Amino acid sequence: MSKKILIIEDEKNLARFVSLELLHEGYEVVVKHSGREGLETALEKDFDLILMDLMLPEMDGFEVTRRLQAEKTTYVMMMTARDSVMDIVAGLDRGADDYIVKPFAIEELLARVRAIFRRQDVEAKSKIEEPLGSFRDLSLNVQNRSAIRGDEEISLTKREFDLLSVLLNNMNRVMTREELLANVWKYDVAAETNVVDVYIRYLRGKIDLPGKESYIQTVRGMGYVIREK
Repeated sequence: MSKKILIIEDEKNLARFVSLELLHEGYEVVVKHSGREGLETALEKDFDLILMDLMLPEMDGFEVTRRLQAEKTTYVMMMTARDSVMDIVAGLDRGADDYIVKPFAIEELLARVRAIFRRQDVEAKSKIEEPLGSFRDLSLNVQNRSAIRGDEEISLTKREFDLLSVLLNNMNRVMTREELLANVWKYDVAAETNVVDVYIRYLRGKIDLPGKESYIQTVRGMGYVIREK
């Protein structure tokens, strides 16, 4: 069965060009030109991937992604001309799985789409076998992708969960920022490695307790580790 892709892009010429290229690759494609219309379509139907501009009429890509992720776990790739680290982090933090900076070569876009679908296939096969990491009173709930600290369940974004999972399942091993990018983001990220630092800060803000030692230790000049005493 062919993969279904929703394009939300107000530049009609670009949307048509990308749509034709994806159709040529054998994907099913639906195109919408506003954020509100795109969100309604994404919630009404199931798609394997959404390609979405950030600057959309009626509702921007950040808001579309936020509302979508509250209902579904559809993969989202943002297409944006904004390439600063904080813009990228903002998009990823709101639930996007990848981004591509405009103007882009269609070959790069198609390669990223294939990479996302490969990742989906791997995750689907390994979901049942995914190890359940734990440390002190902290453990992972694989079913709803949350953390459990004692009796308290802590809601994590998909990226935060994956980051914590990698660290827990590599207990006592210092993970470099480059290794975390490769393991959590699953592709060669063009962003600077301080994207990892931002997500570690987000994660610590959720799982750490005030006045107590952080679960995640910083190893200066190297990276991060969850280390047993």
